[in-house]
Amino acid sequence: MDELKKKLKEIKEIDRDIHEPARLLILFILKNVKECDFNFLLKETGLTKGNLSFHLYKLEERGIIEIKKGFEDKKPRTIYKLTQKGKDEFRKYIERNKRIFRDVKF
Repeated sequence: MDELKKKLKEIKEIDRDIHEPARLLILFILKNVKECDFNFLLKETGLTKGNLSFHLYKLEERGIIEIKKGFEDKKPRTIYKLTQKGKDEFRKYIERNKRIFRDVKF
């Protein structure tokens, strides 16, 4: 029973900002590329522009991603990448989920 209580506590403590499916998708993409632009994320996530912008803002607000705005060939370009904090938080999220589901049997 103690093991069950421990697992339930870990589930309750899951980082909801990361666990949200759209944000999890964004973080998974950013973990696998050095950096990318808005159009790449838009295409790969399948989210709408507004929805993607909202989730990126939330992740930036937490310090999980860095947003760099600039110009390329006189056109505005926004680049996104994981911060070190973001890498650490994502790693903790994954490790917690591994612990939670490691011994689950059906």
